[in-house]
Order: sequence, then structure tokens, then C-alpha cells
Amino acid sequence: MIPFALAFAIPLILSLVLTPLARRMGERLRLVDVPGGRRRHIGAISRLGGLALYGAFVIGVLILLRLPAALQPPRQDPNEAVRLAGLLLGSSFIFVVGLLDDILDLKALPQFAGQLLVALLSVPYLIIIERLMNPFTNDLVILPAALVWGFTVFWIVGMINTVNFLDGIDGLAAGVTAIVCVVLTVHMLREGQLSVALLPLALLGAVLGFLPFNFSPARVFMGSTGAFFLGYALAALSIMAGAKMATVLLVLGIAIVDVAWQILSRLRAHRSIGAGDRGHLHHRLLDLGFSPRQIVLFYYAFCIFFGVLALTISNRVYKLLALLVLGVITVAILIAVTRLEDHRLPAGRAGPPGEPPSDS
Repeated sequence: MIPFALAFAIPLILSLVLTPLARRMGERLRLVDVPGGRRRHIGAISRLGGLALYGAFVIGVLILLRLPAALQPPRQDPNEAVRLAGLLLGSSFIFVVGLLDDILDLKALPQFAGQLLVALLSVPYLIIIERLMNPFTNDLVILPAALVWGFTVFWIVGMINTVNFLDGIDGLAAGVTAIVCVVLTVHMLREGQLSVALLPLALLGAVLGFLPFNFSPARVFMGSTGAFFLGYALAALSIMAGAKMATVLLVLGIAIVDVAWQILSRLRAHRSIGAGDRGHLHHRLLDLGFSPRQIVLFYYAFCIFFGVLALTISNRVYKLLALLVLGVITVAILIAVTRLEDHRLPAGRAGPPGEPPSDS
């Protein structure tokens, strides 16, 4: 129990200490978000909160690695050290990409290039999707090399952008990430992956230490630094958990379907998929009069419900059906919200062309 308590407590304490420091650093360097356009918050708010998230997690993990051998949980996977090195290296790389965006306000293409590169860099460190389970036959399917690279890159880039697009309302991305971390931790413990379970637990501590400063009304934003880092970390941890794609898809289903809906909407309007706007579901609910806290709690409840389903449903066919039901419910919500907007908000919500995809 001691290593698990430390895995949670150390990043939690570090995050509680580092977040106010990151906030003040952003204010002193004038790296702040001000109201206007898609942003509806009040006052200038530091966007360097991601420094605390990254620092608390990485420093916490490095401290855990220095624990005496007697306190280290047994390792099942001989390649675990390689994957851990890849996780830390990839997290550091995407952290730098996000920080550059927070400082220089990168366009969509350089952001995507950085995301693509970190996904490719993860493959040599065995953070890869190399096998899938057929839900109808329960047979293990070994993927050919081309599909391994393709699925891995698609998953990592997709997760980074899902969290990035989710970061549009105070506390939303951080809280949903915490829920995913709980689900991954429980899954790993149940599967006997004791040493790997320390990682989502450490990320959970880092996020929960940051969340009090980020919950509405936020005193600090995570920025692209935090959103990119969290998205990559979740992508890598879900692979290290044994490629539990369906589990993570269930927890993040509402956000993923919303991203897909938004991409299709932008393509139909002949706009760049990286163009910023207020078309995401959380923005639409905000524009319809729901409070930030109501929207965030709705997302939390939705993710918790399907996270519990992911942990309790063992039959893979039923899990696939749950994914389909989740998709249908989310699409129905999007259609209903769109129709309400057609009556109440006839004006378009498109942002300026070329605006980066961060919705924070």
C-alpha cells in the first residue's frame, strides 16, 4: 500500500505547490489569456498551469523510481522500463511543443507536426498498438507493422486533440482526465499490473492538485502545455494498460464524438479542421445559458457512468454495444443542441481563419 499512497500523494503535493508558482510566472511573463472572441472568462488569467501538471507528474514518477526495491511493486512486463522511458521522453517532447504554442501562439500545422512527431517517437519505445481482441470471437489479432504504426499514430494524435478540444471550460479537461486515470488505475490493479498502476495514480494526483485552481472560476489555465501533455499521457497509459481502447473510448466517448462532429462540421463548411470556434458541445451549452459548473458536472457524470460500465462489463460484445449507445446518445444531444441554437442563436460562431485548435 505504501508505494500506491506515495504515487498519489507526492504528485498531489507537488501540484498544489507548483500550480500557484506557474500561475504567478504566467502573470509576470504576460503569458495570459484575456477575454474576447471565444474566451468568455473575466480578467487576464495565466495559461502556464501545464507547467505544474507536467512537473508534478514527472518529478513524482522520478521520485518513485528512487524508492527502495522493497517498496517497488513487482514488474510483470520485461519491457516496462523501456515503455516508461518512452512515456517520460514523449511527455517531455509534447510538453515543449505545448509550451512553444503558449508562448508563440503557433498555427495549427506546427502543432499537428509536433503531435505527429511525438507519436512516431513513441513507437521505438514500444508504446504501440500491436494487437487487438476480436469482440465477436475473443481471438487475439496481431496487427501487421503498417497497421501498428498507423493505429498508434492515430490513437496518440487523436487523444492529444481530444483533450485539447475538451479544454474549453474551467475544470473540464482536468476533471475528465482524473476520471480516466481512476478507471485506468482500477483496471491495472485488477489485471495485476501493480507497477504500471502507479503511473495513472501519479497522474491522478497531479491533476487533482491542479483542479482546485482550475475549477470555475479558474485562477489558472492549463494552456496547450497542459492539454497536450495530458492527452499524450492518457494515450500512452491506455496503451501500457494493454491497449484498452474500448475502456478509454467509453470514458471519453462524449468528447471524442464531439470532436468528430466538429471536424465534419468544419469540413462541410469548407473550413480548416484546425480553425478555432465555439462549436464544441460545451461551448454550445454555455451559449444556451447553462453555467460552467453545470456543464462540467454533466460531463463528469456522463464520463463516470460510462467509466463504471467499462469496468463492470466483461463481455466485449456488450462493451461494443455500450460504445454504440454512447455514440447515439451523444449525437442525439448534439442534434438537439443544434436545433435549439437554430432558434436562439442564428448568428454563426466561426472564429478567424487559421486560429489554432486550442479551445481553452
